[in-house]
Amino acid sequence: MAYNVPPLERLIEQFGRLPGIGRKTAARLAYHVLSLSVSECKAFADAITEAKEKIHFCKSCQNLTDGEVCSLCSDDRRNKAAICVVEQARDVLAFERTREYDGLYHVLHGAISPLDGIGPEQLHLKELMARLGDDTVTEVIMATNPTVEGEATASYITRLIKPMCIKTTRLAYGIPVGGDLEFADEVTLSRALHGRLEL
Repeated sequence: MAYNVPPLERLIEQFGRLPGIGRKTAARLAYHVLSLSVSECKAFADAITEAKEKIHFCKSCQNLTDGEVCSLCSDDRRNKAAICVVEQARDVLAFERTREYDGLYHVLHGAISPLDGIGPEQLHLKELMARLGDDTVTEVIMATNPTVEGEATASYITRLIKPMCIKTTRLAYGIPVGGDLEFADEVTLSRALHGRLEL
Protein backbone atom coordinates (compact mmCIF):
# COMPACT_ATOMS: atom_id res chain seq x y z
CA MET A 1 0.00 0.00 0.00
CA ALA A 2 1.44 3.38 -1.05
CA TYR A 3 1.96 6.18 1.48
CA ASN A 4 -0.50 8.97 0.67
CA VAL A 5 -1.56 12.14 2.48
CA PRO A 6 -4.32 13.71 0.32
CA PRO A 7 -3.76 17.39 1.35
CA LEU A 8 -0.03 17.01 0.66
CA GLU A 9 -0.74 15.38 -2.71
CA ARG A 10 -3.06 18.26 -3.65
CA LEU A 11 -0.37 20.80 -2.68
CA ILE A 12 2.25 18.95 -4.75
CA GLU A 13 -0.19 18.79 -7.65
CA GLN A 14 -0.76 22.58 -7.51
CA PHE A 15 2.97 23.34 -7.45
CA GLY A 16 3.42 20.88 -10.32
CA ARG A 17 1.09 22.97 -12.48
CA LEU A 18 3.57 25.86 -12.45
CA PRO A 19 5.71 26.15 -15.60
CA GLY A 20 9.09 24.44 -15.35
CA ILE A 21 8.22 22.64 -12.12
CA GLY A 22 8.49 18.85 -12.22
CA ARG A 23 7.17 16.37 -9.67
CA LYS A 24 10.33 16.33 -7.51
CA THR A 25 10.59 20.13 -7.35
CA ALA A 26 6.85 20.37 -6.64
CA ALA A 27 7.29 17.95 -3.74
CA ARG A 28 10.27 19.94 -2.41
CA LEU A 29 8.23 23.16 -2.53
CA ALA A 30 5.27 21.49 -0.83
CA TYR A 31 7.45 20.15 2.01
CA HIS A 32 9.01 23.60 2.39
CA VAL A 33 5.59 25.20 2.72
CA LEU A 34 4.70 22.64 5.39
CA SER A 35 7.84 23.62 7.33
CA LEU A 36 6.70 27.27 7.50
CA SER A 37 4.82 28.65 10.48
CA VAL A 38 1.07 29.27 10.14
CA SER A 39 1.67 33.04 9.93
CA GLU A 40 4.31 32.57 7.19
CA CYS A 41 1.93 30.32 5.23
CA LYS A 42 -0.84 32.88 5.59
CA ALA A 43 1.46 35.68 4.38
CA PHE A 44 2.44 33.54 1.36
CA ALA A 45 -1.20 32.75 0.53
CA ASP A 46 -2.22 36.40 1.06
CA ALA A 47 0.53 37.59 -1.32
CA ILE A 48 -0.77 35.27 -4.06
CA THR A 49 -4.38 36.36 -3.50
CA GLU A 50 -3.47 40.07 -3.36
CA ALA A 51 -1.41 39.84 -6.56
CA LYS A 52 -4.26 38.09 -8.38
CA GLU A 53 -6.87 40.58 -7.16
CA LYS A 54 -4.92 43.84 -7.59
CA ILE A 55 -2.66 43.36 -10.61
CA HIS A 56 -4.13 44.07 -14.04
CA PHE A 57 -3.05 45.49 -17.41
CA CYS A 58 -1.97 49.12 -17.78
CA LYS A 59 -4.61 50.87 -19.90
CA SER A 60 -1.86 52.27 -22.12
CA CYS A 61 0.93 49.72 -22.60
CA GLN A 62 -0.75 46.51 -21.32
CA ASN A 63 2.10 45.93 -18.84
CA LEU A 64 1.22 44.64 -15.38
CA THR A 65 0.32 47.28 -12.79
CA ASP A 66 -1.74 47.81 -9.67
CA GLY A 67 -2.82 51.28 -10.80
CA GLU A 68 -4.73 52.56 -13.80
CA VAL A 69 -1.48 53.38 -15.63
CA CYS A 70 1.89 51.73 -14.91
CA SER A 71 4.82 53.66 -13.44
CA LEU A 72 6.71 53.58 -16.76
CA CYS A 73 3.89 55.16 -18.78
CA SER A 74 3.33 57.82 -16.13
CA ASP A 75 7.04 58.75 -15.90
CA ASP A 76 7.53 62.13 -17.64
CA ARG A 77 11.25 61.40 -18.10
CA ARG A 78 10.55 58.53 -20.51
CA ASN A 79 10.98 59.08 -24.26
CA LYS A 80 7.37 59.10 -25.55
CA ALA A 81 8.54 58.90 -29.20
CA ALA A 82 9.74 55.27 -28.95
CA ILE A 83 7.72 52.15 -28.19
CA CYS A 84 9.41 48.79 -27.66
CA VAL A 85 7.02 45.92 -28.47
CA VAL A 86 7.57 42.80 -26.35
CA GLU A 87 5.74 39.49 -25.99
CA GLN A 88 5.47 39.27 -22.19
CA ALA A 89 5.57 41.56 -19.16
CA ARG A 90 8.73 39.83 -17.91
CA ASP A 91 10.49 41.08 -21.08
CA VAL A 92 9.99 44.65 -19.83
CA LEU A 93 11.96 43.79 -16.69
CA ALA A 94 14.78 42.37 -18.81
CA PHE A 95 15.07 45.63 -20.76
CA GLU A 96 14.81 47.78 -17.65
CA ARG A 97 17.71 45.89 -16.04
CA THR A 98 19.98 47.08 -18.86
CA ARG A 99 19.30 50.77 -18.02
CA GLU A 100 19.92 51.46 -21.74
CA TYR A 101 16.36 52.08 -22.96
CA ASP A 102 14.35 55.12 -21.86
CA GLY A 103 11.30 54.82 -24.12
CA LEU A 104 7.91 53.23 -23.56
CA TYR A 105 6.77 49.63 -24.02
CA HIS A 106 3.83 47.71 -25.39
CA VAL A 107 3.17 44.17 -24.11
CA LEU A 108 1.40 41.83 -26.54
CA HIS A 109 0.87 38.99 -24.02
CA GLY A 110 1.82 36.35 -26.56
CA ALA A 111 2.89 35.81 -30.16
CA ILE A 112 1.07 34.69 -33.28
CA SER A 113 1.01 30.89 -33.25
CA PRO A 114 -1.63 29.23 -35.47
CA LEU A 115 -0.72 25.78 -34.10
CA ASP A 116 -1.65 26.97 -30.60
CA GLY A 117 -4.76 28.78 -31.84
CA ILE A 118 -3.26 32.24 -31.22
CA GLY A 119 -3.97 34.75 -33.95
CA PRO A 120 -3.53 38.54 -34.10
CA GLU A 121 -6.94 39.04 -32.49
CA GLN A 122 -5.74 37.34 -29.28
CA LEU A 123 -2.87 39.84 -28.89
CA HIS A 124 -3.10 43.45 -27.71
CA LEU A 125 -2.63 44.88 -31.20
CA LYS A 126 -5.67 47.19 -31.24
CA GLU A 127 -4.26 49.01 -28.23
CA LEU A 128 -0.87 49.34 -29.94
CA MET A 129 -2.39 50.74 -33.14
CA ALA A 130 -4.44 53.23 -31.08
CA ARG A 131 -1.23 54.50 -29.45
CA LEU A 132 0.38 55.10 -32.85
CA GLY A 133 -2.43 57.28 -34.15
CA ASP A 134 -1.51 60.61 -32.52
CA ASP A 135 1.84 61.30 -34.29
CA THR A 136 3.80 61.19 -31.00
CA VAL A 137 5.58 57.93 -31.76
CA THR A 138 8.40 58.09 -34.32
CA GLU A 139 9.92 54.61 -33.80
CA VAL A 140 8.57 51.17 -32.95
CA ILE A 141 11.20 48.65 -31.84
CA MET A 142 10.18 45.06 -32.48
CA ALA A 143 11.57 43.05 -29.56
CA THR A 144 9.66 39.81 -29.96
CA ASN A 145 11.56 36.59 -29.34
CA PRO A 146 13.80 35.19 -32.11
CA THR A 147 11.46 32.24 -32.69
CA VAL A 148 9.23 31.37 -35.63
CA GLU A 149 6.27 32.80 -33.71
CA GLY A 150 8.17 35.92 -32.67
CA GLU A 151 9.36 36.58 -36.21
CA ALA A 152 5.85 36.07 -37.62
CA THR A 153 4.45 38.49 -35.04
CA ALA A 154 7.11 41.12 -35.80
CA SER A 155 6.47 40.82 -39.55
CA TYR A 156 2.71 41.09 -39.09
CA ILE A 157 2.98 44.21 -36.91
CA THR A 158 5.52 45.79 -39.27
CA ARG A 159 3.06 45.38 -42.16
CA LEU A 160 0.32 47.04 -40.07
CA ILE A 161 2.57 50.00 -39.18
CA LYS A 162 4.12 50.54 -42.64
CA PRO A 163 1.29 52.77 -44.01
CA MET A 164 1.69 55.07 -40.97
CA CYS A 165 5.26 55.99 -42.02
CA ILE A 166 6.63 55.24 -38.54
CA LYS A 167 10.20 53.94 -38.40
CA THR A 168 10.15 50.25 -37.44
CA THR A 169 13.32 48.54 -36.22
CA ARG A 170 14.15 45.01 -35.06
CA LEU A 171 16.55 44.00 -32.30
CA ALA A 172 19.93 42.87 -33.59
CA TYR A 173 20.85 39.25 -32.94
CA GLY A 174 24.27 37.72 -32.79
CA ILE A 175 26.90 35.99 -30.73
CA PRO A 176 26.37 36.21 -26.96
CA VAL A 177 29.11 37.78 -24.86
CA GLY A 178 31.40 34.99 -23.68
CA GLY A 179 30.20 32.63 -26.42
CA ASP A 180 32.39 30.63 -28.79
CA LEU A 181 31.91 30.96 -32.56
CA GLU A 182 32.30 27.22 -33.08
CA PHE A 183 29.07 26.59 -31.12
CA ALA A 184 26.97 29.26 -32.89
CA ASP A 185 24.43 28.05 -35.43
CA GLU A 186 24.32 29.34 -39.02
CA VAL A 187 21.30 31.62 -38.47
CA THR A 188 22.92 33.30 -35.45
CA LEU A 189 26.21 33.82 -37.34
CA SER A 190 24.35 35.19 -40.36
CA ARG A 191 22.44 37.70 -38.23
CA ALA A 192 25.61 38.67 -36.40
CA LEU A 193 27.23 39.48 -39.76
CA HIS A 194 24.24 41.50 -40.98
CA GLY A 195 23.96 43.38 -37.67
CA ARG A 196 27.64 44.24 -37.34
CA LEU A 197 28.65 47.72 -36.19
CA GLU A 198 31.59 49.91 -37.15
CA LEU A 199 34.29 50.18 -34.46
